[in-house]
Amino acid sequence: MKRLRITVSGRVQGVGFRYFTERMAGTYNIKGYVRNLYNGDVEIAAIGEDKNMELFIDKVSQGPYSAIVTDVKKEPLPDDEDYHSFEITF
Repeated sequence: MKRLRITVSGRVQGVGFRYFTERMAGTYNIKGYVRNLYNGDVEIAAIGEDKNMELFIDKVSQGPYSAIVTDVKKEPLPDDEDYHSFEITF
């Protein structure tokens, strides 16, 4: 089981990125959230099986057709953060 906080930079707000991420989370059985940050980035908290997380990260690293992803940063998600669904929080 992988637990990651993913920060995606580029043209990722106002292009359907959060909805795309929510769909991909459903496809790959990922739990967590996605939200816009005030600096223009998108933050994703994601928990899922290793192989599904790899596929999910590949998809969100590309984003929807209208997005331009310039950077993807990954860091461990603290063990005390747990999610039972995936949602858009902001």
